[in-house]
Amino acid sequence: MNANDRRIVGFTMLGHALFHVYELSIPVFVVAWLDAFATTPATLGLAVGLGYGLVGLGALPAGVLADSRESRGLVVISLVGMAVGFGLLALAPSVVGVALALAVWGAAASLYHPAGLALLSRGTTERGTGFAYHGAAGNVGTVLGPFAAAVLLIFFDWRLVVLAFVGPTLAGALAMTRVSFDETAAVETGTGRPVTDGGPASLGELVGDSRRLFTGGFALVFGVVLLYGLYYRGMLTFLPDLLAGTSGLGSMAVGTVTFEPSRFVYAGLLMLGVGGQYAGGRLTDRIETARLLAATLASLTVVALLFVPALNAGVRPLVVVCGALGFLVYATAPIYQATIADYATAEVRGLSYGYTYLGMFGIGALGATLAGGLLTYAGATALFITLAVLAGAACLLCLRVVTAY
Repeated sequence: MNANDRRIVGFTMLGHALFHVYELSIPVFVVAWLDAFATTPATLGLAVGLGYGLVGLGALPAGVLADSRESRGLVVISLVGMAVGFGLLALAPSVVGVALALAVWGAAASLYHPAGLALLSRGTTERGTGFAYHGAAGNVGTVLGPFAAAVLLIFFDWRLVVLAFVGPTLAGALAMTRVSFDETAAVETGTGRPVTDGGPASLGELVGDSRRLFTGGFALVFGVVLLYGLYYRGMLTFLPDLLAGTSGLGSMAVGTVTFEPSRFVYAGLLMLGVGGQYAGGRLTDRIETARLLAATLASLTVVALLFVPALNAGVRPLVVVCGALGFLVYATAPIYQATIADYATAEVRGLSYGYTYLGMFGIGALGATLAGGLLTYAGATALFITLAVLAGAACLLCLRVVTAY
């Protein structure tokens, strides 16, 4: 990578890591909130789903902004807003307060992926490698966030732990304001239209850009990402609580200290995602992205089905299945990000990622609500079978992309 590539990749690596520090620490806090507010998974699933949903619902306008403004400013604003949301979360008096604070967090978080991924796809000459490092950094955040939360919750009230997440993000945002780079160094459109032209000036232009974007393979890839988003959120939101209910992973006391082994298993599976993100990104430079995406989705279908017997088979088989999930679920991310770039022109790359994360985190947030409802009224087996169906359908749709385009 050249110097500009390295600055962009470093900038987005920090932003991606901080985004996931927040996103994947929330399920760890879910266990504490279930006890603190004496609520059900179904009710809390709605509250958490609101915050996660806004990450996706805000992604479309964020994508429009990413085609009209510098990505650096949008990323910095996103990080500051996420810190504010968690500051409010520490003050939440009820499940309603949790929902409102997570809504603030989600609205701010929605800016990150459209801006950060548009920056990577337009500014770096080695895009696959850039996605690989970006993805790996995101998983460092997914590990550090849940692990830090799990450790701190042993010794402190959840409100103090939530508050501890605010300072590092504000410090990171300040550091990022001092980085400079060329955001469009790797793009030549050949269309007479600049890479960023102010974005659509009217609703009509937005509709026109959207119509052109959804003509062809992008429409099918969008459907794949939407189904994967339901799987991703449905799988991870209540996984720490499910693990806590299995034999050998319940609460344990060491002297006067009580801790939850399930939280550390959860953090461990996310650690394997670091390798998954890096491997997935590097493979996109070597294998056709749509075929690669279909293969990972088929594997995730099998993993969901394996969870049903693994929950009753003891700690070791369950840890193995969790490890496979951690690697594969995050290997999928850079692969679908690169696939999106293959089916969207540079002029609407921000808009394409806006729609992508509308599906991934917006509609996908319903996976948290779906998971909470299934766990409350049908049980874990029904949940994992449903997740397998979602991943299988995404795989079949992806194979359609391969054969049609």
